[in-house]
Amino acid sequence: MAAPLKAVDGNADLQALMSDLATRARAAARVLALAPPEQKNRALEAMERAIRANAATILAANAEDVAEARASGNATSSFIDRLTLTSARVESMAEGIGIVRGIADPVGLVTESWQRPNGMTIERVRVPLGVVGVIFESRPNVAADAGVLCLKSGNAVILRGGSDSFRSCRAIHECLAQGLREAGLPEAAITLVPTRDRAAVGMMLSGLNGAIDVIVPRGGKSLVARVEQEARVPVFAHLEGVNHVYVDASADLAMAKSIVLNAKMRRTGVCGAAETLLVDRAAAATSLKPLVGMLIEAGCEVRGDDAVQKTDARVKPASEDDWDTEYLDAIIAAKVVDGVDGAIAHIQNHGSHHTDAIVSADETAAKKFLSEVDSAIVLHNASTQFADGGEFGFGAEIGIATGRFHARGPVGAEQLTSFKYRVHGTGQTRP
Repeated sequence: MAAPLKAVDGNADLQALMSDLATRARAAARVLALAPPEQKNRALEAMERAIRANAATILAANAEDVAEARASGNATSSFIDRLTLTSARVESMAEGIGIVRGIADPVGLVTESWQRPNGMTIERVRVPLGVVGVIFESRPNVAADAGVLCLKSGNAVILRGGSDSFRSCRAIHECLAQGLREAGLPEAAITLVPTRDRAAVGMMLSGLNGAIDVIVPRGGKSLVARVEQEARVPVFAHLEGVNHVYVDASADLAMAKSIVLNAKMRRTGVCGAAETLLVDRAAAATSLKPLVGMLIEAGCEVRGDDAVQKTDARVKPASEDDWDTEYLDAIIAAKVVDGVDGAIAHIQNHGSHHTDAIVSADETAAKKFLSEVDSAIVLHNASTQFADGGEFGFGAEIGIATGRFHARGPVGAEQLTSFKYRVHGTGQTRP
């Protein structure tokens, strides 16, 4: 089903290939910026159909990727989970495309309008960013999420998936290309870099001679570090998720147990998984032992401070590094803190500004936590695993932006737009 891979022999050929991809993407971006919502939605509807019709092909390609990863002997169980597609996950991918199709088109939306004393009317209107470069690792569904969100927001996208998900991404990309063809849109609107050569990443980070307007990285520490060091274009930073759940003294224990277990163990390999449990010292006598015991019985290794270790002999000592670690595995760090202020201070010192939650029946404590924790997503009495664009009603996400500029939190179609000002006059000149 997937198109044959172009041969790339040496850096010169790769440079020529990437330059050609960039030129085509730039031209496609100009078409998409003016494409009517109906045409984009026809493409999305066709993509949704193609994903479902070709589910078996996608799963077969993914099975080859997973087998290769297992054979390498280096893949962790959480990595395999992120890489693996199932029938349910493919169906979820298709459903996400349908949700994206159903949301309002952000392009051309007038977000504000006002009239000046001289009679001129000024409008602020949403416009696409241009060409988005998405560099991601392991999770092949990102190809679909990023592709359809960029299409909906009028952007062309160049996708560079991880070498581990190469076959899966090609099978998914062909479904997206089929949708573009059916709607009469340029196939270069969603481009998949057809090589595993890591040099392609560096070329994208350079901006491909001005062709790429923004980079979105989705991956581990090594990728993020490389992006921060080499990027010559703006970046929607998707840093690691060192996420916390704080259990306040006022928390209902049954609710706390349910939220903590889900936040940590629903899927340990996703960026919204909780990595640190903080328990109010005032609740430690009644809540700490049940929470720790529950996690251990569920197969989670607990690394705790002295207070946590005393509750259960199975708890391992936590090192200073544990408070700053994104495990992406069935491991959690646990600590007793002095109330909501202690929790906030710990998160400020060790968090990654991704997602943090408080479990509390005290509205004052919850309000303080939600106000003072400087993370892209803060939750009250809910699992951190809701850190997902689909759960926010965006249909999908291109990533969770942990920076402070332009977009923050789940990056959906609206966040993939900028704005311009349209000024309407009746002949005014400036004195």
